[in-house]
This record gives sequence, C-alpha cells and structure tokens, in this order.
Amino acid sequence: MPSRARERLLTAAERLFYEEGIRAVGVERILAESGVGRASFYRHFPSKDDLVVEVLRRRDTAWRAWLADTVEVSPRSPEDLPLALFDGLAERFLAADFRGCAFINTMVEEADPASPAHRVAAEHKEQVIAYLDGLLADGGYRDHQVLARQLALLGDGAIVAALRERTADAAPRARAVAEALLGAADRAAPRG
Repeated sequence: MPSRARERLLTAAERLFYEEGIRAVGVERILAESGVGRASFYRHFPSKDDLVVEVLRRRDTAWRAWLADTVEVSPRSPEDLPLALFDGLAERFLAADFRGCAFINTMVEEADPASPAHRVAAEHKEQVIAYLDGLLADGGYRDHQVLARQLALLGDGAIVAALRERTADAAPRARAVAEALLGAADRAAPRG
C-alpha cells in the first residue's frame, strides 16, 4: 500500500510537470506543493528522475484506461471503433487544464532516447498503437498494423494542433482523415 507522502508527491509532481514542464519544476517546488519533507522524498524516490518515471507510468495507466473506457462506451460499429480515439480527444481538448500530451511533452524535454523518461513516454505511444492495432484487427482491417501507426500519428498531430490553436477543432479534422484512411483500407471479415 503506497504511503500518503508518496501519493502526495506523485499527485503534486504530475500536476506541476504537466502544467509547467519537467525541467521547470525542481524538487523544492514539489516538496512545497506536496507538503512532504526532503528525507521522505528520498525514501520514496532516489532522484527526481525516478519520480518523473513513476509519474509517467501512472499517467500512462490512467490515459490508457481512459482510452479503453472511451472505446467501450462508443456507439460506433466494430469497423469504426478506432475512430472513438478522436471523439475522446475532442472532449479532452476542451478541458481548461489541457496542456497537450504529457508524453509528447516529455519526449521534447528529454530528447535523449536513452533517458528513462523518454523511454517510458515512447513505450506509452507504442502501447497506444498496439491497442489501436487490436481494434483495427477486430474490425477486419488487413493492414491493421500500418493503419494503427497512421491513426496514432493523426492523434498526436491533433493533440499538437489543439494545443497550438486552443480549440477542439483538430479532433474532427483528424477524424475525417482517419475515416478516409479506413474507408480506403482493405478489409476481411471482422474477427470475433
């Protein structure tokens, strides 16, 4: 069972990193925001980098659960179910605290692909692609692996455009491109 101090550190760090950036937020700020002492911090996390990795892992779990829930409640047919990604993104883009994608932001800040934070962020993207691939395979798409990467690219592009434009309009525009890709794709009989 995680300690309350650990939970407060993770909660404060996740919010601050997302709002202001990983490099902009130091340990002192996290300690002040969480109300946790320095000794307790280092009992839970040997370094700030370890905290960053744990924050990203936690966010990955929550984000992928959100995506699965979004797909689960979607009224779309099995062949159109991957488009639920864009329906969900449209809602996220409207949130007052929307600051883009924590994983894209991390990869920009931690540009070295060998850094632990960059690796966790890249793994998140691969797991999202794998999830989309499963939806596309279930929908009967023959080139599901290629399509999964294309839809993930459209999703990432929509996130960046929404951040730049400060509007949710990027989601339906990306969905329209995704619909065209799926409409042109070769399909077999759906799995299941």
